[in-house]
Amino acid sequence: MKKLIFLFSLCAMCLSSFSQGVEKYRVKLDLSNVVNDELEVEITVPKVTKDVVEFQMPKIVPGTYSISDFGRFITRLDAYDTTGNPIAIKKLGVNRWEIRNAQRLKTFRYRIEDSFDTKLDNVIFEPAGTNFEEGKNFVLNNFGIIGYLSDMKNYPYEVEIRKPKKLYGASSLPQKMISPDKDIWLAKDYFHLHDNPIMYCEPDTATIPVGNCEVLISVYSPNKILTADAVKENVGATLEAQRKYLGGILPVDKYAILIYLFDGASLSGSAGALEHSTSTVFSFPEGDPEQLASSIRDVTAHEFFHIVTPLNIHSEQIHNYNFIEPKMSKHLWMYEGCTEYAAQHVQVKYDLMSEEDFLDVMRQKMLVASVYNDTLPFTKMSKHVLDKYENQYGNVYQKGALIGMCLDILLLEKSNGEMDLQQLMRTLAKEYGAHKPFEDEKLFEIIGEKTYPEIQAFLETYVGGPAQLPFAEILNKVGVEYAAEKEVSKITFGGISLGYNIEKQLIQVNGLDNANDFAKKIGFKTGDLLYKLNGEELTPTAFQDVYNRFVKETQEGDKIEITVLRKKKDDFKEKTLKAKAQKVNTMERHYVKMMENPSEEQLKLRKAWLTAKE
Repeated sequence: MKKLIFLFSLCAMCLSSFSQGVEKYRVKLDLSNVVNDELEVEITVPKVTKDVVEFQMPKIVPGTYSISDFGRFITRLDAYDTTGNPIAIKKLGVNRWEIRNAQRLKTFRYRIEDSFDTKLDNVIFEPAGTNFEEGKNFVLNNFGIIGYLSDMKNYPYEVEIRKPKKLYGASSLPQKMISPDKDIWLAKDYFHLHDNPIMYCEPDTATIPVGNCEVLISVYSPNKILTADAVKENVGATLEAQRKYLGGILPVDKYAILIYLFDGASLSGSAGALEHSTSTVFSFPEGDPEQLASSIRDVTAHEFFHIVTPLNIHSEQIHNYNFIEPKMSKHLWMYEGCTEYAAQHVQVKYDLMSEEDFLDVMRQKMLVASVYNDTLPFTKMSKHVLDKYENQYGNVYQKGALIGMCLDILLLEKSNGEMDLQQLMRTLAKEYGAHKPFEDEKLFEIIGEKTYPEIQAFLETYVGGPAQLPFAEILNKVGVEYAAEKEVSKITFGGISLGYNIEKQLIQVNGLDNANDFAKKIGFKTGDLLYKLNGEELTPTAFQDVYNRFVKETQEGDKIEITVLRKKKDDFKEKTLKAKAQKVNTMERHYVKMMENPSEEQLKLRKAWLTAKE
């Protein structure tokens, strides 16, 4: 019944939001007709008034920060006039085709290949790609299938998709028509279309009401390992906490979680998700269902917060996005960094994570951030993330989140606990919403005007400048001890070097050069694949959580069993290794711990930081 309510609400919305008489793009796809792993696309275009236009496919799409060149997946492109006669096309580049005498232009037809199993170079990360698996699954990131005319991206789109009756299409897009063998989806313009993926598969769906927002979950699991109901059970509490964290009213009324699971290895060798304004596409390997659902919950916590930024708060570069030659914003620290911080902070604030675990998460971010260039101004990296600083992008989820943490604490201190980072975001959203961008160069000044001069100075010094974040000074305000390095005694995993075996999708022992006594007693060998630790599977998605619990909960002398897959001739055989847990003295970098005797002032600020207001 909830599914029917969701669908009827979509239909009602689209009838009131889209005019029937407006010039628009009309797109036709037939999922029942896949030939050589290709779909045929037909696009009827709005009336063209220019002599010369370009048909374009995106080179880059928001949220990916790398070149995709979706035009390369087109194997044949033809154009026709109103009478069905061909019109000459000149290819200008990978993603651009020129059409002259364009007033005659009526229709494009082309065949396009999916990206999930392409033989082309420059493999696309699956959540940003396309999958055409006839009769089973279609991941339709629309930017990888449907193009547009230059200077005509603001026209509405109507997308008609014919399909096998057994397949169900899930998306946040409004629908004009739903029938057993045909759906019609509506988009306000190309940006709206590109920002709303669709996934077709045999229906396995669930819905969650989150305040004023209806969240749709759709799962494709080829071996039925994971169900939508299992995901719902895992993400429900987190989504409700996020609603409270964002002030109770969400800026969207529908959201889609589209989960594609694969059996074996993906072409990119990666797993993860790509956020959109009102949806997220996941691509994960099938595995332990509890670990899968847990991993999806953790990623959803990040992606769902993108309904705040960049959906509601963004610069001109995002508002007027150029899919061929995009200009990057300076503020990835806010779009991705503060979003990642919020995804962790919401869990501790609403008792989904302990304070100690939260500090450990932030410490891990300090450790990972240290492998990046810590004196490179974050705004400079962000501005040039597509070229010379491409290899620094991963730091947005590390140092970017730490910037968010520091900013949150400073805001609480200056406002005596009244304004935090989320209150700042809500303040910005009142002036700079979905339809009004801010000037990229003026954001620090804008924030300073709405908060305190010290906040602007912090941003200019530590985000716009080369200075390293002052962790000791800021964490001291909330009664947290910080040391860049400190000797500690802790449970050891052996001091072994680890890597990733793509073929087996397991963590691998890469080397024993720094192995300690525990590693020798338990008997690790180079090439061992880590399969289980005390009975818990060590999948790539679960490894960090299992390892963290091992270090935190194990006592010296406890019996430890580690199951490895060890190569024997041409195959791997299970072998269980046993030893007693050992502690070692080690220098711990980025040491963080709650102070044993914080002052009353520190406790008050810590409470404002880590505890939800009653």
